[in-house]
Amino acid sequence: MDLRAKIGQLVIVGLEGQRLNEASRRMIEEYKVGGFILFKDNIESAGQTAALLNELKAANKGNAVPLWLSVDQEGGRVSRMPAELHSTPSAKDIASRNDLAYTRGIAEAIGAELKALGFNMDFAPVLDINSNPKNPVIGDRAYGSTPEAVIAHGLESVAGINESGVASVVKHFPGHGDTAVDSHYDLPVVEKTVEQLSQFELLPFAEAIDQDVDAIMVAHLLMRQIDAEHPASISKAVITGLLRDELGYDGVVITDDMTMGALLKGNNIGEAAVQSFLAGTDILLVCHEEELQLEVLQALEQAVDNGTITEQRIDESLRRVLLLKHKYNLSDAAAPPIDLEAVNGIISSALEARP
Repeated sequence: MDLRAKIGQLVIVGLEGQRLNEASRRMIEEYKVGGFILFKDNIESAGQTAALLNELKAANKGNAVPLWLSVDQEGGRVSRMPAELHSTPSAKDIASRNDLAYTRGIAEAIGAELKALGFNMDFAPVLDINSNPKNPVIGDRAYGSTPEAVIAHGLESVAGINESGVASVVKHFPGHGDTAVDSHYDLPVVEKTVEQLSQFELLPFAEAIDQDVDAIMVAHLLMRQIDAEHPASISKAVITGLLRDELGYDGVVITDDMTMGALLKGNNIGEAAVQSFLAGTDILLVCHEEELQLEVLQALEQAVDNGTITEQRIDESLRRVLLLKHKYNLSDAAAPPIDLEAVNGIISSALEARP
């Protein structure tokens, strides 16, 4: 692989519209990006979604490595699925049943619907602990207000999603539960020490690491007692110091969306992308605006050209990414037409399961 192809593998981008467009084709053919993330605006129906994913795969046929085709599918209020597919409950509602088999079944159903549409990566489940009633962004997306509940139900969900052949990305490290600011718009500040985090927020992530979780998403949070200057997503003290060294994680690290207000309000996105990569990130997630996506890709290339980033460091992250793609046997072959009745049957069976 040439340098541009290597760098492309370390970026996942969003796209506009509900069909393959020229900007997305350029991302694939010229920049050889590692994958795409879809949002509700990209998804009109099951048939259209499957067709869009197949178009992306077909456009990537000239590249050596298949695409990540990803989505935030948690259930509850964070659902991107088309209306023809049955809805699944929020994490809070799932955990309220206090039945791990039910939790596992719902996660397997989510994995099955994603796989049937052609997705291969899910930015879920949430491993945040809902400990702050003023939190505007977590709430019922969490499996509970205790580490024990989040660990039990969160790891069952990881296993269920994986069972269907979909990679799971747990989030939002090092813990977004005890915040009162929405990082989509501004930078939340966390005042806890590493010792305090280790006794609460970090427990679900540490358990996920013990279970060899596929990937971990790092949030845009200012962990003031760890790094008073840089948000966690671009902090070497958080990503390399805490996540890699202290918790021993050698899997794929992915940033939260680099176009969120929490990061962009105080940082240039190109510089932040380089900082994040140097801090220990493997994949940069750039969900919106082609101009910002190009800025990230070009900033990484320039950083290698001027020696800020070594090609050895690129290869380190590339190895992790390619190993994970190999684990899930990714392919750019077109997915077959979705059998809506069969998929809805799987979801219904999971919803109707009784202890």
